[in-house]
Amino acid sequence: MTEQQDWREETREIITSLLEDGSNPDVEYTIEHHFSGQDFNRLEKAAVDCFKAEFEVTDAEELTLERGETLLCFDAVKEGPLTEEAIMVQIEQLLPIAQKYGIEYDGWGTYFEE
Repeated sequence: MTEQQDWREETREIITSLLEDGSNPDVEYTIEHHFSGQDFNRLEKAAVDCFKAEFEVTDAEELTLERGETLLCFDAVKEGPLTEEAIMVQIEQLLPIAQKYGIEYDGWGTYFEE
């Protein structure tokens, strides 16, 4: 499977799970796409590209992993419908940014909506 197909499958599973739990399919969702890396400069450049692609970008945060490594991460956020098509369009905009700067695209998440 390609990376695109993997993200499509994961996206479908997340959406199905939210809807099965009773989340409202008809509202706008805040979709948070997660990025991480160890090089602040690369992460910062990726964040600028995400902003230029019309995503809201959170400040970088530091995480210390169990092995003692430090990881930097930020989110690229956009409002939209909870549909596979809409979220895949966002992922397809963001994957090349992660690849360009050699950082990780760690997937997306959102919140349950009444």
